[in-house]
Amino acid sequence: MREKSDKFNFCVRAAGAYDAKKGGNKVNAIEIRGLTKSFGNKQALKGLNMTVPAGAIYGFIGENGSGKSTTEKLLCGLMPKNGGTIRLYGKDYTNPDVRAKTGVLIESPGCFPGMSVWGNMMLQAANLGIANGEEEVGKVLKLVRMEGAASNKFKNCSLGMKQRIGIAMALLGDPALLILDEPINGLDADGMRIMREVLVDITKDKNRTVLISSHILGELEKIATHYGIIRDGRMLCEMTAAELEAGCRTYISMQSSQNSRAKALLSGKFSRVEEDESGHIRVYDAADPEEIVAYLYKNGIPVSEISREKIGLEEYYIDLMNERRI
Repeated sequence: MREKSDKFNFCVRAAGAYDAKKGGNKVNAIEIRGLTKSFGNKQALKGLNMTVPAGAIYGFIGENGSGKSTTEKLLCGLMPKNGGTIRLYGKDYTNPDVRAKTGVLIESPGCFPGMSVWGNMMLQAANLGIANGEEEVGKVLKLVRMEGAASNKFKNCSLGMKQRIGIAMALLGDPALLILDEPINGLDADGMRIMREVLVDITKDKNRTVLISSHILGELEKIATHYGIIRDGRMLCEMTAAELEAGCRTYISMQSSQNSRAKALLSGKFSRVEEDESGHIRVYDAADPEEIVAYLYKNGIPVSEISREKIGLEEYYIDLMNERRI
């Protein structure tokens, strides 16, 4: 219980420290305060607060039904809010200037299946009133690694290609903020690798901001600079990638030919000892691996494998969700 409480307290402290860093003249890309939204008798958002700094890749994380998609649709102006405020780059989110700075991919790109990739892109450029349409379409297709597939019909593109086409459409008009709903879910390993490269590329040169939701936390951890964890319509925690790294606990992972006996002995010495799915024993409070090897050797138990490890975003998230259910 104590370590779970410590984890949550760290999460609250990280969010507080993060808010404190907002000072100065820097304008955040997104600031949400007290946001509420109801659908009939169901309250989807319950006073949500959220801060996304300009230039961030912000990983928006939460269970199904937690309010992620509702938040994204409100940010995009696809539905009205009930209460609270949404500001984009210091202005109300309904301001035409900031609306023009926002590119969106919610669910899937709205393309005509029988039309070519190029044709769909040119149609979107015309809808946006982009004067130099061919130049802009060529530029964004190259950025998302789709220039070689411009003549393909949209319906013949793979899921990963379609998702990149959606991002290319969102990039038309050179927006400062991209809102992407689950763009890497369902992709194969190569598709996720390409998507990671694309998302990093579109932020590194122009201080562009990306808000991205995903259930694939291992992939999100490779690119995100900031995180927001939402649960039941409220922001549970916000932190930077560096704060997450500092808050993730280290542990000693080991195996023995006598795992059951080793686990029993270690449980009597250390406060948290677990066996993971791969059959490795995890010891969370040991000073170093040598301490464990010496202790087990003294009790006649050989150690065949031992290393120091650190939990990642996925485990951190699962632990946090479990502790909030207590």
